[in-house]
Amino acid sequence: MTAQFDQVSVLTKANVYFDGKCVSHTILLADGTRKSVGVILPSTLHFGTAAPEIMELVGGRCRVKLDGSTEWKDYEGGQSFSVPGNSGFDIEALDAVHYVCHFG
Repeated sequence: MTAQFDQVSVLTKANVYFDGKCVSHTILLADGTRKSVGVILPSTLHFGTAAPEIMELVGGRCRVKLDGSTEWKDYEGGQSFSVPGNSGFDIEALDAVHYVCHFG
């Protein structure tokens, strides 16, 4: 699990989604890689993806259903799930979910 990113740039403007139920910041690594770090407050939301994503849970508990699936899967801090590009997922945050989103 990622505990820290060194030598990064952070975009100071927050990405605020779903009336503040999800707030993240974009970080840019020295090699140009883009990631986001954020929190999803207890709620059920749907996210769309352009590029493939790996959602790494730093803390919290949630249930996730990928587009095209009928099955919900449980995740908690220390686990991750992958989402294909040009797709999406439903997430039910059971408590505050802290995450790192790895793009591409």
